[in-house]
Amino acid sequence: MYGHRVLVTGGAGFIGSHLCERLLAQGCEVLCVDNFYTGAREHIAHLIGDPRFELLRHDVTFPLYVEVDAIYNLACPASPVHYQFDPVQTTKTSVHGAINMLGLAKRLKVKILQASTSEVYGDPKVHPQQEDYWGHVNPIGPRSCYDEGKRCAETLFMDYHRQHKLPIKIARIFNTYGPRMHPADGRVVSNFIVQALKGEPITIFGDGQQTRAFCFVEDTVDALLRLMASSPDFTGPVNVGNPQELSMLDIAQLVLDLTGSRSKLEFRPLPADDPCRRRPDISLAQRMLQWEPKVELRDGLLRTIAYFEELLKAPAAKCG
Repeated sequence: MYGHRVLVTGGAGFIGSHLCERLLAQGCEVLCVDNFYTGAREHIAHLIGDPRFELLRHDVTFPLYVEVDAIYNLACPASPVHYQFDPVQTTKTSVHGAINMLGLAKRLKVKILQASTSEVYGDPKVHPQQEDYWGHVNPIGPRSCYDEGKRCAETLFMDYHRQHKLPIKIARIFNTYGPRMHPADGRVVSNFIVQALKGEPITIFGDGQQTRAFCFVEDTVDALLRLMASSPDFTGPVNVGNPQELSMLDIAQLVLDLTGSRSKLEFRPLPADDPCRRRPDISLAQRMLQWEPKVELRDGLLRTIAYFEELLKAPAAKCG
């Protein structure tokens, strides 16, 4: 990829900004596109002085006319708080955004990667989740704008591949955490850390026995790069996540231990359609990408806690 010009939509977001950094480190030119709905200039401010980095404010629901050698499509709010705030726009971002980026890739005859999600599995009846599982998704629930939007995007990617022979890659990203998470995005790790650091009650939904699997952002980005560089015959979808499964109570206790916080647990009703269990089967990624997570949860949480400690020291600074 050295010397290639790469488009990253959602490039000022949590995962996107880390991806931009890695691509620059590999010698690529990077065109970062973001409408700053959930992304932040602070995430990529340190890259703006690099002559190989370009920032363009743009909404992917509108066509984009640029010249690039590869496309990573990461544009879409990914936390329930953000994607449920404007659910119609969320669906448009996933579906219209995919159509526009696929159209650009088709015109340029370049490879394109779709950042899909484990939410395509819904509240799974199969555990752990393998890529051949079709999912158990409520198509009319409050989360469906994101879940079904991403499922439709996968459909579009596969149809462009079959109908137009477009080279595509689909990554199903499971829970990812790390520095640059939004402090108010409603996700488990950021919620627990911010609450613990502020001494506020740790919010546990349901009985806390529902599970998730957490992958550090560096490992997630490594998987995306490996997927893009993989055999042309391999399109995915491929699970990207950490198979270490933890309950909400487990992760809350670990955050309390690592922060030294005396916050108490506060139990609230479980939101609608919230998955009870979530853990990826990553055997396909291990076989096809020679990839598996390397960062231990404890180490990743310590790095994430350090990020939020600095963020909370600067209340006047823009968070997210």
